[in-house]
Amino acid sequence: MSRNPIQIVDFAPFLDGSAKQQVADRVLASFKSAGFVYLTNFGLSNEEVQEMFGWSKRFFSLPPSTKMLAPHPESGTHHRGYSYPCQEKVIQYSESGDSFTVAPPSMKESFDVGHEDNDIMPNIWLPEGVLPGFNEACLAFYWKCYEVEKNILRALALGFGLEQEWFLRYHETANCQLRLHHYPSIPLESLETNKLTRIPGHTDFDTLTFLFQGDIGGLEVEDPNEPGKFVAVPPVPNSIVLNAGDFLRRWSNGTIRSTVHRVVAPPGVETKDGMLPARYSMPYFCAPDMSMIIDSIPGTWSADQPKKYEPVSVKEYVMKRFAANY
Repeated sequence: MSRNPIQIVDFAPFLDGSAKQQVADRVLASFKSAGFVYLTNFGLSNEEVQEMFGWSKRFFSLPPSTKMLAPHPESGTHHRGYSYPCQEKVIQYSESGDSFTVAPPSMKESFDVGHEDNDIMPNIWLPEGVLPGFNEACLAFYWKCYEVEKNILRALALGFGLEQEWFLRYHETANCQLRLHHYPSIPLESLETNKLTRIPGHTDFDTLTFLFQGDIGGLEVEDPNEPGKFVAVPPVPNSIVLNAGDFLRRWSNGTIRSTVHRVVAPPGVETKDGMLPARYSMPYFCAPDMSMIIDSIPGTWSADQPKKYEPVSVKEYVMKRFAANY
């Protein structure tokens, strides 16, 4: 992968129908080889994305005591609201899922949003009047991302040789999470000496994640062909970075990669008095419906290539992973 950077795929020919299968094949091939792919022309305008970044910056500029009016609960199984810097642990599970390691403190703060009808994880908002328009902006962007998610799932289905709506039947309840991230300005020395991290190496545990990077880089992915070596994933204008999660790796019977990634000091970044600039990003996490039992995707197993994983309950799998993070 270090010799072949993550592919940039123009998603427009899928959306307009002019080359659906070709785009689907490229996305799936990138997932199999690298676990990551850039998508351009994915269905949201730059203006819509930048408007949401503006709301994110306004939220994180509030005083800490104000942000704590929408606190993330102590339990990770209610993954909503505001998490202060270093509150969330970063957990990396083994491939079997039977063991995990805990990384050093992660110097970021975040705000998590789902849909308003989620009884398992209701949203946690600031009191009315504290930041007028913020709730509505988050929810509007969330549902725009859900439309993008559905089209990506359609492309994946075609890539696997399935009927286009196949994955959507497992993602009907929008069991998703929009997360606003702010990485405060910190001394570069604190990262170089491993006193702190921005986000240490980890994999996501969902079906898919797509990331709006902002202007400041730092995202890196592990080269699957050279474990321990990381490759920069710099911001590409008007794109999202799409990656497969552990759930999709399991669902695909191991044919898709869920690649370790992290956030570090951007290469060549200019510091002022040794301080790294602040960084903002917005990941959107997509998971199957909680009620589903997931088994290997048709075509990913056979007598010669048997199933590697037992069927799994989405709710049990997801809640176990959430609980470990707090």
